[in-house]
Order: sequence, then structure tokens, then C-alpha cells
Amino acid sequence: MGRSIVLSLKNTQYAPYPPLFKLGVIMSYLRKYSPLHPNQQQPLDEQQIENSAGGYAYPVSIWTNLDRFLILGTEGGSYYAQEQDLTKENVDSVKKCIAEDGVKVVERIREISVSGRAPKNDPALYALALAFTHGNTATKQKVNEVFCDVARIGTHLFNFVAFLDGMRGWGRSVRRLIGEWYRTKDDAALTYQVLKYQSRNGWRHADVLAKCHYGENRGIYRWMKGLDTDKRVVQRGTIDGTQISTTYDATDALPALLSGYEELKHTTKRADVIKLIETHEFTHEMVPNAWKNETDVWAALLENMPVMATVRNLGKMTQVGLLKPFASEVQTVLERLTADIIRRSLIHPIQILMALITYRSGKGVRGSLTWEPVPQIVDALDAAFYMAFENIEPSEKNTLLALDVSGSMGRGVVAGCNGLTPRNASAAMALVTARTEPNYGIFGFSDKFVNLPIAAEDNLTSAIEKVSGLPMRRTDCALPMLYAIENKLDVDIFIIYTDNETWYSDIHPKTALDMYRQESGRAAKCAVVGMVANKFSIADPKDTGMMDFVGFDTATPTVLSDFAKDADI
Repeated sequence: MGRSIVLSLKNTQYAPYPPLFKLGVIMSYLRKYSPLHPNQQQPLDEQQIENSAGGYAYPVSIWTNLDRFLILGTEGGSYYAQEQDLTKENVDSVKKCIAEDGVKVVERIREISVSGRAPKNDPALYALALAFTHGNTATKQKVNEVFCDVARIGTHLFNFVAFLDGMRGWGRSVRRLIGEWYRTKDDAALTYQVLKYQSRNGWRHADVLAKCHYGENRGIYRWMKGLDTDKRVVQRGTIDGTQISTTYDATDALPALLSGYEELKHTTKRADVIKLIETHEFTHEMVPNAWKNETDVWAALLENMPVMATVRNLGKMTQVGLLKPFASEVQTVLERLTADIIRRSLIHPIQILMALITYRSGKGVRGSLTWEPVPQIVDALDAAFYMAFENIEPSEKNTLLALDVSGSMGRGVVAGCNGLTPRNASAAMALVTARTEPNYGIFGFSDKFVNLPIAAEDNLTSAIEKVSGLPMRRTDCALPMLYAIENKLDVDIFIIYTDNETWYSDIHPKTALDMYRQESGRAAKCAVVGMVANKFSIADPKDTGMMDFVGFDTATPTVLSDFAKDADI
């Protein structure tokens, strides 16, 4: 019975503006629960705390909050909490984790950063700086061990330095830590990093090395033992600011990439620029701006362009005329957006989603760049979004997906991505489950309940459009369970995408789940997917059938499936 009901939801054709459902007097049998339980603006038990909206929810553990911070960040804040307040709460929580087990914190930072589970690396770098600043000796030693794994590129180094510089002074331990980043790289790798990432976030390599006392009798070498001449050339050149090729004697051999870069900076012929790009595999950051409107130059750059850079530069390559209908370069892009390459690159689904939203719009988020999107590339980006998640095995359970479409979910941004609200992001995440599970229904709720006309056949753009036009109302996270009771739906698992800022109801979500279990006789589970890095959850930590998940963690869909089918997680 339940299987056919939920399955029928999958194939139903909804009206463009489906009717809203609000629990009322028709659910008279609920009156027997009302006198026994407080409303959402009162604590259900001694564990609950007041959330930012004035309702009561459960506090998540400091370790769950750590994961939310590392994956979602706090950039943009939320509807109820300003960015600064939300950041302070998360920083305080991270410090508590460091005080409890700093080594565990650093290991968690490395795991999430290296696996590509987070869309941005900045929260991991910030937490690593906190660990180095506030951790004990064992914690600092662990930071030294994992530093180069987390700060993998020059941008990461600069951002870490900016964070650390605001927390503490530059003692010997800091100089040794930063020096290790340079010392452990071979000539080719170090040259590449220095040329590709010349400055970020107000820092240059010259600034970093100067803070490490480079100018004091080359004191940097005390912490960077084993440097050879080529590495000194790269570092000295970034500090002197002069032409590297004329700074040293002929006996000081320049790395090939550095020598080619010097030639690239001074060439005046397009053919020579293209030849140098092909010979040295230069990235677009290394090419002088004067050549960045040339189609042939971008064609040469595309040949060896990594997936991440390809996705980020689709608009520019289309604008200059390289990517256009029937062009062979379009096929090159399509071949780069295949499952194996996407997963090996560890590009995050959010980065693909933002690329899709931006590329399809035909204009950049910043600046005046415009283009005519190529339909095949739009379709390839849509498909690549699902490839970026781990391989997911369906649970085969009756799954009710409930998307919080209240006012608070329509504000703020996810992981600092402009234009990607928690509401839109939850629609994209729901599609991942919908394309995996055979038996599902997708609904939206605020203080009312709505059938969302989203199906597995939708693409990302249409799914987001279907939640974008809904009216913003107050938040009642109890509605998914109460709706299932009223409509006698046989649900195995409720998956609720929310910011946990519930407050508008006479019944708590936990109470509603218990009521559903009692009325239906089913041991239904409830997965709460947090879309904002705050410290609240509607999941009762004492209830083994309720669990917190982090929105847009690449591992979430797989773990959700395991949770639904009672697998070990």
C-alpha cells in the first residue's frame, strides 16, 4: 500500500501552483497530544535550547557543528543570524573541539579537505590556523604533519597566512611551518606555484618570505634546509621584483618553466605566445592580460586546462568565440566533463552547480562579461553535478523528501556562493535522491505544506525554478510527519532539508515523528539535512532513528541511503 502511494507521487503531474495544505480542525484526533506536549516556542525537554527564530530545538554536538562549519562555512550568514555572529559561534565551537581533542580536530580537517567533501577550503584553513594558535603541543605537531596536505596550492597558503596573521605573531614555530610549504616542493612544483599564484588575499610570496625573515642573512634557510640553487632563484626573484633572468650569474640555471615565463612576458607575436603555452603548459593566470581576448590563445590553454579551470572559464571561452556550436573545442569540454575525470578531479558539486547557474545565465556574477551559452555544455554541466557525488546505492525505502521553503531558507548563501540560497541548494540535493531512489515524493513546507512538482526527470535549472517562486512563510518542521499521518502515507524515512529554525507550531517535530510512528505502526526514521552552519537541529540525539547530516557534503547522499536501510554508517 505504502509503496504504491509513494511511487504514485513520483509520477504525478502537479499543477504549476499546487494547493497548500495546512493542518486544522480536521485533524481532531491530534487534540489528545496537544495538552501533553509544549508548542515549538517552549522547550520539549531539558536538552532543547532556543534557536535564532525564537523556537526551541536540540543543540548539535560540537563535532557535528565542526563538520557543518568545515563544509558549509559561515560566509553570508543566515536569515536570523548575521555573518559575524554565525562565524563567532562556529569559532567558539571549533575552539571547544580543539580543547577537547585537538589532534582529532586536525585529522578531521585533513580528511574533509583532502577528500573534496567541502566546496571551499577556506573553513578548513581557518580551523587549521585556530588549531595551531590554540592547540597544545601534540595538536601543533599534527598541524605540521598535515599542513601541506590542506594548504595544497599557493592560494591556500596565502589564505592560511592571512588567517594566522590575525590570530598570533610570527614566532619560530610559524616560520618553520610556513617554510615547510616551500621546502618540501621540488623545483618544478615550486616554480609552478609561484607563477600561477603570485598574489591572493593581499599577500605575495615576497611578503610571506619577508615575514619569515628572508632578508636577515637569508635566515629563511635555517628553517628550509636542503634548498638548492633553483629554489633560491624562484624565491629570490619574487622578492627582488626585478627581471629574474638578469639577476643571477649564468651558472645559476633557471627552471625551464621560469625561463619560458620570462620569455612569455616580453613576446609580441601571437604565434610565439601560443608556442610557449604549448611547450610549457602555461595556465591562464600566467598569460599576460593583453593576450586574453585572443581565441587562438584560449584554444592553446584549453588543451591542458584542468577540469576546475575549464569549468570556471567556460563563460570567457564562449565570449571570445572559442566555444560555439559545432566547434571542436566544445567536444573537448564535453569529454572533460565525464564521470571518471570529474571524480578524479575532486571538483565539488556546488562548484559545478554555480558554474551551471552562471554559464546558463549568459553573464558573469561580477563585471560586464556576457556570452551566448552552448546548449550541449549546459546539459553536460547538469549531468556532471550528479557525477561529482559518490556512487550511491538506492535504499529502496519509501522516501519522503521535505524541503523547507520558509523565508529563512530564501536568504543567505550556501558555502559563500552568491545566488545559491539554502532553498535552491536543497532542491538540487533533493534531485540527487530522486534520481537514485525508485519510491519517493518531494514536498515543500513552511507553515503550510505543498506538493512540489519536482521529479527525477527534472534538470537542476527547472528544479530550482520550481522552488524559487513559492511564497515565503514561517517555519514548521513538524508538517512533513503530520501530513503523512493525515494522508495515511507509509513512509520509511523522512528527509528534511532545513536550517532548523523551526518555531511556528503547537507540536515539535520530534513529537510529530513519535505520533507518526504510533499512528502508522512503522519505525520511520528522520534524517535532518542542515543547510546552514548553525548549532541547532530538530533531531533528538537520544533517538537512534533521527540523525543529522550536512547539506552539500559529497558523502551525504550515500550515508543517507545507508541510514535508511540500516547499514553501518
